[in-house]
Amino acid sequence: MSFGPLEPGMPPRRRSRWWWLGPLASIVIFGASLVVLWYIVQEIEPGELANAFANASLRQLGLACGFTALSYVLLTGYDALALKRLGLSIPYRTTALASFTSYSVSFTLGFPIVTGGTVRYWIYSPKGVRASEVASLTVIAGLTFWLGLGAILCVSLFYATPSVATLARTSPLVVQAVGAAVAIGTIGYLIWIASGERTIRVRGWNLPLPGLAITLGQMFLGAAEVCAAAAVLFVLLPGGHGIDYPTFLAVYVFACLVGIASHAPGGLGVFEATMLVALSRLPFEHVLGALLIFRIIYYILPFILALVLLALNEMVRRIRRHER
Repeated sequence: MSFGPLEPGMPPRRRSRWWWLGPLASIVIFGASLVVLWYIVQEIEPGELANAFANASLRQLGLACGFTALSYVLLTGYDALALKRLGLSIPYRTTALASFTSYSVSFTLGFPIVTGGTVRYWIYSPKGVRASEVASLTVIAGLTFWLGLGAILCVSLFYATPSVATLARTSPLVVQAVGAAVAIGTIGYLIWIASGERTIRVRGWNLPLPGLAITLGQMFLGAAEVCAAAAVLFVLLPGGHGIDYPTFLAVYVFACLVGIASHAPGGLGVFEATMLVALSRLPFEHVLGALLIFRIIYYILPFILALVLLALNEMVRRIRRHER
């Protein structure tokens, strides 16, 4: 795989002596993706998978697929907002392709700055986007995720304090203290952003942070995406679980944070273990089956589709290059 030429109408760029690093990174990530996919598939027990789907109704599976699609559509807004902040005009079809493939790959492989950034550069570079701009875009998109995660965690902890405290086996005061800490941090960031132009400087690399208006848009978009992703698992839980959605959201966000802290790709294993502990009062087999279906619908199927789209995108580039 290689990075294609510039699209017609784009100004010619001077080729750096390090031009081969991009194609090499693409080959490595694509190869690693196939290896990881094979490993994940090998770890799935056919019997457990069959039982999981047997216990899930068509309605549950349909809703899970629908919320998965909604989540990935909302993820394209992460890139759209970041591109707007950077003053880059990119067609939405390119943004959607870059966003979907980069998140699908980074969710499975982990290390989103490297994996997601490389996939984005592969898609955006023919449109004239520089590597430094792709790096800025990746960071701003990641900031959208964290802002949304913080907003949802704060609201759910205060809204469902007693239920969350019961599931976490702790005091409601502890739950409210955590919610207050998240709220203070979020509000402090908003005040800091609103007080003037903010730029992060790292070894000569300047990253202009979004202003208050875009930041509020990031929070809303990120919160909506987290809610959609959580809904995928929520609708797969066995009936009669008695857990309201705000309480489940708090548990889901906490499990995501633990999975991220573990540095395991997609929080694999860690996320499931945390959810099983938090939902221990529900039938173990049914919760485990719901988690297995969630992993397949939300991670594995989009990951496979992303690899297919990346391969097709490269084929189209080569055909166009040959025609020119």
